[in-house]
This record gives sequence, structure tokens and C-alpha cells, in this order.
Amino acid sequence: MRAKTKTRERQYQVQIDVGRKRGYVPMGPTASHVFRTDPRRLGILLARYKFCAKMLTGKTHVLEAGCGDSFGTNVVLQEVAAVHGIDFDPVFVDWCRDQAEREGLNATYEVVDLTEDRPTGEFDAAYSLDVIEHIEKSREDLFMANLCAVMRPNGVVIIGTPNETSAPYASEWSQRGHINLKGHEELRALMGKYFDNVFIFSMNDEVVHTGFSPMAHYLFAMGVGVKKAS
Repeated sequence: MRAKTKTRERQYQVQIDVGRKRGYVPMGPTASHVFRTDPRRLGILLARYKFCAKMLTGKTHVLEAGCGDSFGTNVVLQEVAAVHGIDFDPVFVDWCRDQAEREGLNATYEVVDLTEDRPTGEFDAAYSLDVIEHIEKSREDLFMANLCAVMRPNGVVIIGTPNETSAPYASEWSQRGHINLKGHEELRALMGKYFDNVFIFSMNDEVVHTGFSPMAHYLFAMGVGVKKAS
């Protein structure tokens, strides 16, 4: 049966009309998988992007390091002028470029492995969610050095990662990939090597707070002011 042209709720008609004209928004490979297997995680994922968006309000040129399918980039673009996403996987970068073109997003994308190279451009802020725990500990300083090398001196960088104390509750799939989990002290120490000021936030489900860090499932570290290379 063909869907009717008009909705019974007049205030929703614009949604129907735009959807018919432009099509409905595809979610991307990672977000689609999460929606099918554990849809509650989408709310948590978007809350992480919302935190970054609100912390970076008003920034002009923002880097997303390890963008994946860039599902949450739209949230950040509500608060910043432009996002440049990078990922070491061309499959995801190709998806992101197509999606940005379809949706008319002020976002660009580039294939970059931050443990080996630097992205194009200079940025006044950056965020990297669920990436550092996948990088071998011996290569994390290469990642951080390349990230900081393209930041302006007063730049702000947010790193988000699962807390090492949450590892026993992670799935087998997550445990295999999370080879470099950190607690709040180790995360602060890493960021302190590269930034003049470091702020640690805890997160449980969608709630960000400054409570007892060992009981947090997720951690954010925000570095402000890039240290000069000695």
C-alpha cells in the first residue's frame, strides 16, 4: 500500500515533504550496526559528541581525530563552524565524504594515520573519541605529537576513552580491540606532557560529571594550551 501524501498531524508535514524530496538520512556502517545490536548505545554515543560540541562552542576550524563513520559530527557542527575529520581507514573516509556531500555539511575528510603523519591544515580545537585505547602504548606519543603539531598555541583538545576500570564489563569484541585502556591518573599524565592545563571529566551512560573517577565507565581529558616543544 502506497503511503499517503499528507500526514494527519499538520506540524509534521514538513518532515514528510523534506523526506520525500531529499530522502531519509542514512546512518553509516558503525551507527547502523549499533542500532541493530544495542540501540541504547546511540544515546550514549551522541551524548559524548554533545559534550565535545558544548566545550568547543564558537571554534572555527575543528579536527576530529579518528572520525569513523562521523555519525556524531552533525552534533558538533551545531556549535562550531567547520570540522575536518581524519581516519586511517579509507572505507570510512569515503563514506564520510559522500555523506557530507549528500547532506551539505561543512565538513571535510582525509585519510591520515596520526601515528605516522599529520593532517592538512591548522586547527583551533580537536576531539578524539574512542581512539586512544586502540593505539599501541608504544605509539601513543606519536599520535599525540602529530595531533598537537597542527593545533594553534591556545588550542583545546578533548580525548575520550573508556575507563580501564570498566574493562571487566566490556564485551569480548571490545576487550580485543582495547589494547591501551587508561585510568584517570594515566590519562591526565599523558595529556600533561602536551598541554599547560588538563581537566578530567567522568561519564556514566549519558551523564558527564566530576565524580569519583574509578567508578566512571568513560573518561574525558581536556587539554588547553599546547606546550611548546623543548
